[in-house]
Formats: sequence, C-alpha cells, structure tokens
Amino acid sequence: MQYEFSIQVLPEVAGNPDMLQEQVSKQNKIPIEDIRHVEILKRSIDARQRVIKVNLKIRVYVHEEFTEKPILLPDYPDVSNAAEVVIIGAGPAGLFAALKCIELGYKPIVIERGKDVRSRRRDLKAINRDHIVHEDSNYCFGEGGAGTYSDGKLYTRSKKRGDVNRILRLLVGFGATDQILVEAHPHIGTNKLPGIIAAIRNKIIDHGGKVLFETRVTDLKIAHNEIQGIITHNGDIIDAKKVILATGHSARDIFELLYRKKVEIEAKPFALGVRVEHSQQLIDQIQYKCPTRGPFLPPSPYSIVKQVGGRGMYSFCMCPGGVIAPCATSSGEVVTNGWSPSKRDQPTSNSGIVVELRLKDFKDFSEYGPLAGMYFQKSIEQRAWHLAGETQKVPAQRLVDLTNGRVSTGLPETSYKPGLSSIDMSEVFPQFIYETLKEGFKAFDKSMRGYLTNEAVAHAPESRTSSPVRIPRDRKTLEHTQIKGLYPCGEGAGYAGGIISAAIDGEKCAEACVASLS
Repeated sequence: MQYEFSIQVLPEVAGNPDMLQEQVSKQNKIPIEDIRHVEILKRSIDARQRVIKVNLKIRVYVHEEFTEKPILLPDYPDVSNAAEVVIIGAGPAGLFAALKCIELGYKPIVIERGKDVRSRRRDLKAINRDHIVHEDSNYCFGEGGAGTYSDGKLYTRSKKRGDVNRILRLLVGFGATDQILVEAHPHIGTNKLPGIIAAIRNKIIDHGGKVLFETRVTDLKIAHNEIQGIITHNGDIIDAKKVILATGHSARDIFELLYRKKVEIEAKPFALGVRVEHSQQLIDQIQYKCPTRGPFLPPSPYSIVKQVGGRGMYSFCMCPGGVIAPCATSSGEVVTNGWSPSKRDQPTSNSGIVVELRLKDFKDFSEYGPLAGMYFQKSIEQRAWHLAGETQKVPAQRLVDLTNGRVSTGLPETSYKPGLSSIDMSEVFPQFIYETLKEGFKAFDKSMRGYLTNEAVAHAPESRTSSPVRIPRDRKTLEHTQIKGLYPCGEGAGYAGGIISAAIDGEKCAEACVASLS
C-alpha cells in the first residue's frame, strides 16, 4: 500500500532517511518494520519561527517495495524530411519550441546569433578578465540564452500558463538532478546547465532538426503582412512561412528592426536598480535567526517587497552562495546580473534590488516611440560605463553610504571580477530611482534587521530584469496581431520571465504554429 502525507520535521530529520522513517512511523502509528520506503515528493523550509522546520510531502510504501521509475523523454520522431518551422533564438523558449516541433512531426531550424554553449565560455572569460564585450556571444547571447550562465533558476509563479512539472521532467530527462522535482525553489546551477543544454541541442539534431550558430538575423522578408522568410548577416535567405521569434530580452537590434519595418511593437514597463552583495553568513543569520545554519540547511535566500512613495521596490533573481557577473551586450555599457553554482557554496550572496518603472517614466525618450523604455535603459547603462572608467568596472557604493548620500571612501573586494569604481549612485540614476533606493533600503532593514550594513555593496546597474518591449500577439492563435506567420515568443517578446515560463511559452508557440500548418 502507498500513502501520501504532509509532515513537518526538523532539518536533521529531513536529511536523514532513518530518522525520517522513525518520525513517519511515530506520527502515523505505522509499525516501522512495515515501512519499506519513504519517498519525498516536495520539500520546503519554514524559517518563520525560532525553531526552523522542513515541510515535506511524502509517499510512504507500506508492505510494498519501492522501485524507482526512470524519467523518459518523449519518443521523438525523425523529422529530416518534414515541413519546416524557423525558430530565431536558442534560449529556453527557442529550444523547447524546437523539441515540441519535433514531437509534433515538424522540422525546426534554430538560428542562434551566438556560439554553442561550450564555446561561449571563452567570451565570458574575455569580459571578466579583459573587459572585452563580444556583442553576439556573452552572458545574454549564445546557446541556452541568458539563464545558462546566469544561475539556472527554475522557480516560476506562472503556473497558470502551462505544465511546469512537464518542463522540469524534460530537464531531468536531459540530465538534470531529479531533486528539481522536489524542491520548492528548484535550481540547476550555472556549472550544470551547459551539459543539459548541449544534450537538448544534440537531441534536436539527432532527430533531423537544424541548429545554426553564429548566425544573426538582420532582416525579415514580409509581403502583404505575411512572413516569407529571414535574411542573415552573411546575406543568406531562408524561406519560411512560419517563424517563431524567441530572441530574448536583450536583442535590441531585433526591436530596432521591427520598429524600422513598421511591425507593431509597444513599450512595456520593467524594473531597474542595483545588485547588492552581502556575506552569505550574514543572510543566513538574518533568515535562520541563528549564528550558523548548520549542515542540514541550505544557504538561505531572501525575498522582499516594499512600497516606497507609492512605487514598488523588490528583490529580484536572488543568488545564495553566488557571484555577480558582467552582462553587457555591447561596448560602451555596463550591466550586472548574478548566478550561483549548483552547490551554492560561494561565501557571498547577491540579489537584484530593483525599482518599478512606469511608461510615463520614459517621457524624455518619447522620440523613440515604443522603444522609449529601451533607450531609457540603455542611457543608464552607458552613463554607468562612463562614470566607472569606460571599462567593465561598475559604479559601486557601500549600502549605508548610499542611504546617507555619501561616496564610499573605500570598497571591499566583491565577487564582481572586472572591478568596482566608488561612485555616488545619485550620478548613475534619475532622481526618482535614487530616492526610492535610499528610502527602500531603510525599509528593507526593518523587515530584515542587519540587512542595511556598510559591509554590503550595491553594484550598478541591474537593468535587464525583463524586456522593455512587448511584441503583441493574438491571445488565441499566438500569431503577431499584424504579421501572419510570425509568433512572438518568450521573454524577449514580453510573455515570460525566466527559464521555466520561457520554455512553457516556447512549447505553446510551437503548438499554435503547428496547428496552423495542419
């Protein structure tokens, strides 16, 4: 017999199968000799009280042996000679759209401006060590998209958009640990994700699809408001009646192309701010309310939201045991982001702390029409680059100094490898963002006592939180509202916010695209 229970236990019990089995036996009055196995289905930490507990959803096998069932991938057909669908972008939206096309019997041609996931590493080293930005190969562009080398977080609130568990199971099938099916906030890690991305690409190619690297789309062939194909940077023309546009939130050249060709797009609100680094030990002490977290608790994350003067300020993409990375996509700009390895074992934690923006905030850039938000974003990145010394160093300020409007006389070494320049954040941001940050950090400290410390350092800017542009599409067909055969997809088009939601949207767009071909 199998029984499912929800149970709350101490961390050391959750981490020890024998102790957990004893606890299950005691609480549910099941003789321990009758229990063959306790399977953990879901796990989350409750740190709200002094005594930290772990919430578990479990399946108990009583008088029945447990047999682990492997997670199998779909039986993908060979689509070498099938009808083709062009997919622009090899991030999670594009890759999962390609897999879904194959599953449904269609041949995907994936076009990626950047390099394959392994080759990207040389260019990441160049930006970190030599301050060289490769515009088609960086933390944002290349196989796997921005998430591959920016943490691999798999948590999403977008559960109404599609089957989150399906995407997680596919990732396990391609090599991810099955613990992502269990944890409340699953995470793969930047060191593990590249192998999974490579396995997905190999599956696409092995079943007849194509993946073209270092191939940048420079034009769309459109006739009578219908897509006809694409043109690449080397002049090649690929004819196509169906194009899934999954280029990510930083593909500014694509937004410019659409605007230039009078393809309907619209400005979209987003958020912008700084990336703050603390010692992981301090965050653990604040969150777990104890001097050290011990061996049975993971490095603690945090999530915090405040209203400051009627404007939202919140943590974004928090990375426990992680580092801050340079994520510019063009020379003449600086951008920060964060990531954690799979073990989250670095001594520091970091999080984007961002301020809610509204369309009216972009009024000084109204001449750019629907690209106003993009140019607002770009202006801050370029200003930060200039202020910090016109390299990949970033403006930085100790946190208490920021709230007091005082330039930091010295900065500690942080995980951001290209380096820091001591700059007053009032010079980096418009006044309304700066004032919101100043007051917001004081409010943060009221919820997380000890958060506001001069040992913490703000790095600027954290500006690529989401796309500043939305590419409109029909709610039912998912086709662009103006251009037939064009399917705006994923984070860059304004319909996703991370790996899981982008993958879900990729599958949905592929299904809609194939349905129109059937």
